[in-house]
Amino acid sequence: MSVTKHKAHKDRPKKTDNLAMNFNRILIPIGCIVLTVAAWRSYQWPGVALVGSGIVMWILLHFTRILTVLKRATDRPIGSVASAVMLNAKLKKGVNLMHVIAMTRSLGALQSEKDAQPEIFRWTDNGDSHVTCTFTGGKLTEWVLHRPE
Repeated sequence: MSVTKHKAHKDRPKKTDNLAMNFNRILIPIGCIVLTVAAWRSYQWPGVALVGSGIVMWILLHFTRILTVLKRATDRPIGSVASAVMLNAKLKKGVNLMHVIAMTRSLGALQSEKDAQPEIFRWTDNGDSHVTCTFTGGKLTEWVLHRPE
């Protein structure tokens, strides 16, 4: 049995990872408001309509991507992957769960308590090798590849 473990330099997640995620939650709405105010000052209602259309288009693009990823994931059983070794090689620290689901084209089998942090998911291939991924705040912090003898 061989186990390959990939982990951040420290056992706990960096505060900057969560800080960046919190900034995105604040900066994106503020940016939308600033764009809307600038459009109003420059072109009034036609400018607001243009900025509003752009924001709606951006939201629809993200929604479409999420639906496409989840639609592809419905074709496979939960927690399955073509090759756990290839998944292990492709994983990078800091990617979000939706990115990993897009790579595996399968939802991960939840290993932790529901709605508990950190979230732990597992993907297994046909050779019983599996990759166990730990997500903290929606971002990948560590993963372990387990290969049977």
